[in-house]
Amino acid sequence: MKPLRVGLLGLGVVGGGVWMVLSQNAEEISRRAGRRIQVTAVAVRDVAKARTLLGPDVRVTTDGMALARDPDVDIVVELMGGDTVARACLLEAIAHGKHVVTANKALLAVHGNEIFAAAQSRGVMVAFEAAVAGGIPIIKAIREGLTANRIQWLAGIINGTTNFILSEMRQRGLPFQAVLAEAQRLGYAEADPTFDIEGVDAAHKITLLASLAFGIPVQFDKVHIEGIASLASEDIRHAERLGYRIKLLGMTRHRPEGIELRVHPALVPDTCLLAQVEGAMNAVLVRGDMVGTTLYYGQGAGALPTASAVVADLVDVARLHRADPGHRVPHLAFQPESMADIPILPMADVRTSYYLRLRVDDRPGVLADLARVLAAMGISVGSMFQQPHGEHQADIIFLTHEAREGDVDQALQTIAGLPFVHSGVTRLRVENIN
Repeated sequence: MKPLRVGLLGLGVVGGGVWMVLSQNAEEISRRAGRRIQVTAVAVRDVAKARTLLGPDVRVTTDGMALARDPDVDIVVELMGGDTVARACLLEAIAHGKHVVTANKALLAVHGNEIFAAAQSRGVMVAFEAAVAGGIPIIKAIREGLTANRIQWLAGIINGTTNFILSEMRQRGLPFQAVLAEAQRLGYAEADPTFDIEGVDAAHKITLLASLAFGIPVQFDKVHIEGIASLASEDIRHAERLGYRIKLLGMTRHRPEGIELRVHPALVPDTCLLAQVEGAMNAVLVRGDMVGTTLYYGQGAGALPTASAVVADLVDVARLHRADPGHRVPHLAFQPESMADIPILPMADVRTSYYLRLRVDDRPGVLADLARVLAAMGISVGSMFQQPHGEHQADIIFLTHEAREGDVDQALQTIAGLPFVHSGVTRLRVENIN
């Protein structure tokens, strides 16, 4: 059988990894796919550099659109990043009847509905295992392995940079800025780490996971996003004292009134599997009604783990590209005509538990006044401890029972205005997941 001819858009860290995996494991991959998978064309900025890696048998161009239209390319793999040129090239490849593979979570989170619809109309596949959690096969697990289940919730540590930073802050007691500089020196964080530390990267990924889990369109614009840049070391210490660790979580949950879709730092019980995930590793917990809770853990980034996921998609395409489109696994796990119009809950309607820290005057009556404000909004305190701060002030830490976010917002607004409260109120959510 003729080899599957692959055109790569981009030959950076991941593109180079794909070339290495396909070269190094060529025989094993061919045995699994039933045919050879061969890179025959590459579109890059630096032609000379690409030729030194690829040799003379691979066509090299600077024109990504030409590669997308090339009749001698069967499948286009997009690894260039961004959502402008990459979008145009993918849509062009689809329009020319080519299957596409991408690791571009930002592109799919923002333009996925358009791309999946175009692919559906042309009867081609869009494979994107590498777009979420690197080498962890979480897309296939949700789309295929858990297909008998109603997914109830999904929670993940899906950004290795922030998990490395939080792990170092906890283990070494260092402030955020010092650990961020270390992460940049070690290559875990980009020179501009905004997408990571502000939670945007994780939000792109949880957008895709929510669509796969619940059969809804991708809706990145409705994700609630908070990062870790303002997280204080003292809150990490207090959390550990209370039996929790702080992680940046991507969280989505199906409730009767709608779907939660959020990214933020959260206290996770230290007995929870996610709490044990340290360094730059990723992990996702998925709760299904039949299977219970399953865990997926591994390297969420890097050249070879991500390339492993890209090549797995290429093998799937090699096996299925001649199959009738109606008999392939749908892009978002559910048949396109069965996608659901379930509302995404506004953050004010989300219910969870809370960690609250505030600095107050250390005098009689303060605790009673605070308790009255919380009780007036229906917020029940589960536990509390107090720590002196200087001669006349103290830090008070509350852990609440489950409450509605909008009610907590109102209570905190009232508390912040009380004359005995200083330095505002720190609020973190507590996720008591199994």
